[in-house]
Amino acid sequence: MDHSNLTDDERELARMVRDFADQVVAPQAYEADRTKTLPMDVVAQMGELGLFGLPFPEEYGGQGGDYFALCLAIEALGRVDQSLAITLEAGVSLGAMPVFRFGTEEQKQALLPDLLAGRGLAGFGLTEPEAGSDAGATRTTAMLEGGEWVINGSKQFITNSGTSITRFVTVTAVTGEQDGRKQISTIIVPSGTPGFTVEPGYDKVGWHASDTHPLTFQDARVPEGNLLGERGRGFANFLHILDEGRIAIAALSTGAAEGCLEAAVDYAKKRTVFGDALATRQGIQFLLARMQLRVHNARLAWHHAARLRDAGKPFKTEAAIAKLTASDAAMDNARDATQVFGGNGFMNEYPVARHYRDSKILEIGEGTNEVQLLVIARALGVA
Repeated sequence: MDHSNLTDDERELARMVRDFADQVVAPQAYEADRTKTLPMDVVAQMGELGLFGLPFPEEYGGQGGDYFALCLAIEALGRVDQSLAITLEAGVSLGAMPVFRFGTEEQKQALLPDLLAGRGLAGFGLTEPEAGSDAGATRTTAMLEGGEWVINGSKQFITNSGTSITRFVTVTAVTGEQDGRKQISTIIVPSGTPGFTVEPGYDKVGWHASDTHPLTFQDARVPEGNLLGERGRGFANFLHILDEGRIAIAALSTGAAEGCLEAAVDYAKKRTVFGDALATRQGIQFLLARMQLRVHNARLAWHHAARLRDAGKPFKTEAAIAKLTASDAAMDNARDATQVFGGNGFMNEYPVARHYRDSKILEIGEGTNEVQLLVIARALGVA
């Protein structure tokens, strides 16, 4: 990784998480993927390192860092294990950040300490069978009855929603009408709430060790005070959270792209074909050079977006560019690395095979790449 534009503290953080990734995360990645099990002991160690609290103030148990620091950690993890990288990304961006951004002081004091210490996880229930990128098509409802929200509906693809330490899920729900349109709000639903069911996990193409479930709500009741943020602002608030999350996904994608590059370079130097190292072939050299180009551009893109975000400047378009650039880089590098490995690249014990399966979702989650193109086109005034 290029550390030339990092501060001393950022450089030290990147090295620390990279060492942790190599020494603790990588050795267990194949088995966790094979058994489709989120390694809670590793999650606990990530919490002890302070990774879940990186971009939050110390008053809530955070590390007092910024979003750039979080993304450095996510990139370092994504290089060796995307499942654990997305566990951190979702735990912060979708679990804790909405509470920090939009919660009352009482909600922050009650919910954030466990999340920022990695003792607890939380999910965000946005996507539904009929509402993905079109979040305005939300069908889940929450109606006030006797000082309680009564929630009915379903969510799908919800990360960190069914672990042994999941504390709650924040869900978007229709809470009425506003100017003839659906009024969408966000509501905190604690784990174990009667009527709230975490359905069995998915049989996914990739991210096997990541915890992902569909959720159902049948007359699930929570106190009126579990409203997160202003009533009717749920969708707008989540769009802001999504913009930030796209930077983090770009960082994860950059890590994945770099992991593929490193593996391909190492293999090409060691693999002998017709008496010479594979790396002596110009076709392979050019392929590896293009892989390096993608990593470089992806990192520049997310660094730029994260710096803008932390400076309090507009970053929506730059986040979309970063997410698009980096997720394409991850998928392209995974494909090329698998090709370099030949038949071995088709074997799951090699990390490039896992990256090949894992990277596709990077072009879909946190807003599909087609949505990113739309965001960029709108910034140009042509959409």
